[in-house]
Amino acid sequence: MTAGQPGSFAAPSALTPGKTGPPTAALGPGPAPGPALPVLPALRGLLPRGGLARGSVVAVAEFGLLCLALAAAASADGAWCGIAGIPEAGVPAAAALGLDAGRILLVPDPGLSWPQVVASLLDGCELVMLRPPARIPAQVRQRLEATLRRGRGVLLVAGDWPGAQLRLRVASQRWTGLGDGHGRLRACCAQVVADGRGEAAMTRTRWLWLPGEDGGVAVADPADLPFDIDEEPPEAAPGLRVASG
Repeated sequence: MTAGQPGSFAAPSALTPGKTGPPTAALGPGPAPGPALPVLPALRGLLPRGGLARGSVVAVAEFGLLCLALAAAASADGAWCGIAGIPEAGVPAAAALGLDAGRILLVPDPGLSWPQVVASLLDGCELVMLRPPARIPAQVRQRLEATLRRGRGVLLVAGDWPGAQLRLRVASQRWTGLGDGHGRLRACCAQVVADGRGEAAMTRTRWLWLPGEDGGVAVADPADLPFDIDEEPPEAAPGLRVASG
């Protein structure tokens, strides 16, 4: 597949303004404009509008299953999704959660031109997932936010974004399936916390299966959990960070 095509790993130059890239019209119709992009049912209680408010920045503490889960319903509903600066976010992993692989544009390493790349993605996609550099100049951030508001999309940031309207993080997580030094990890129960500015100022907390035994995302009832949520969780096994936000 060539740069800029659905599901492809686009070169940064292919998405820089003034260069050849996928025009908005070429992306085809997506969901009709509305107040919010849809999210999976299990995530609705964490968001003040029950969905992702268009024109807003949503920051998740770090890339993981929570990021992909937030994008899943909008993608399945027909929205185009751009992913920049997250080389480990492959199409198979995204598709496993319900994202439409044919409507994903990947730019694994946008390099120093990442602001131009993200601006171009925002012009053609209703949802853009980004892991920005550690330090974002205020002028760059303001320009991207202005582009975001014009396009009425959603910028989903894996990491910190000063002034984000909504922030989510995984505060605690427990894996099930391990016995006394043996067994097979089957599911992860995660405590997800959301807060932010304006209508998102009230802190919301939910326990979610992230993922459940079927690989999906669902609300977890604390009364039915195989552990006491008030107890200190055991130290997580190395490398089991997929549920981190």
